[in-house]
Amino acid sequence: MRRVAATALMPGMKVGHPVYNSRGEVLINRGVTLTRSYIKKLLKLGIPALYIIDESLPEFYIEDVIDERTRVEAVKLARKILTGASPSKSTLNRVLLDEAKSTISSIIDQLLENSSLMVNLIDIRSLDDYLFGHSVNVCVLSLITGISLGYNREKLMSLGMGALMHDMGKTLIPPRILNKPGPLDEDEFNLIKRHPEYGYAILANGDPQIRKISALIAIQHHERYNGEGYPKGLNSAGIHEFSQIVGMADIFDAMTADRVYRKAHQPNEVWEMLAASGDYLFDYKLVVAFLSNIAAYPAGTLVRLSSNETAVVVETAKGFPLHPKIKIIYDAAGNRLAGPVDADLSKQKELSIIKVLEHEEIENMKLNRERPPFQGA
Repeated sequence: MRRVAATALMPGMKVGHPVYNSRGEVLINRGVTLTRSYIKKLLKLGIPALYIIDESLPEFYIEDVIDERTRVEAVKLARKILTGASPSKSTLNRVLLDEAKSTISSIIDQLLENSSLMVNLIDIRSLDDYLFGHSVNVCVLSLITGISLGYNREKLMSLGMGALMHDMGKTLIPPRILNKPGPLDEDEFNLIKRHPEYGYAILANGDPQIRKISALIAIQHHERYNGEGYPKGLNSAGIHEFSQIVGMADIFDAMTADRVYRKAHQPNEVWEMLAASGDYLFDYKLVVAFLSNIAAYPAGTLVRLSSNETAVVVETAKGFPLHPKIKIIYDAAGNRLAGPVDADLSKQKELSIIKVLEHEEIENMKLNRERPPFQGA
């Protein structure tokens, strides 16, 4: 299974992972064979990419840190919370607040149960539903960081609630600006930069059980350790630890997602950027805790090795985010191997990843035509 941009989809490809909208409805299911009609509809719906089943690659299972149903329900909840937000009324009624607590508690339980798993990005969201999926991802990434820092359940619940609603203020920004395909002018950018204050105004008016820390996270998640963030230009001493964690999660998820104005950055590029941000953009200890849970090369990524061999990433062990387990499928001369060769880059120090292959490069290798599919790999 590998990720392919919607513009590069071809009839005959098979869907490897289902795509849901923010209402929890399946837009296209695993195993569906794409037709021109399907591809046209996906493009019209603003689906930026799909995971496809590539039968030329070894089979393996990509496990998420939370189960699919929980993620779908969490996105539906985020839609309920963020839709219709207003600074003049409480955002969460008692029913929604209880639902949010239950969902966050379930996410915490699953993260604790799956403590050996690394985060592999596998969710696909439509451009129109970006904010809801983003809110859930930031919540999950923040909670897994809090667990690494040894937070107790009460702190995790507070962090999770604030993370889920960190971008509440964006609901008051006109969609034509949020989703503008071209560069923002100065006035538009300044309006975007008001969303932390808008979020604070909404959440500070909310339920006493959530308003203090959630409002603080909303207004501080774009503040930076060196004082160059916004809206207040706070420095290290003035930014709450929760706000820094959510800020990191916000950057990572935003940069690795397809947007209307640019395609997604590779996770390893964003990983390395954040690794260099310790005690500059964020507290160093928080950066270490965050990145310790992130697979720089998610399962399904095709890579070029320092040996010039080509491999697919199948798993990343905890503690080795830059050194995954792989299956080598092409030799250094570009010849397809008769069967995949397993390698663990955390143990084979002489090998390293030098490049992530783009879809076009993979297609040019003609994976599907050189040899029949691997069997039983």
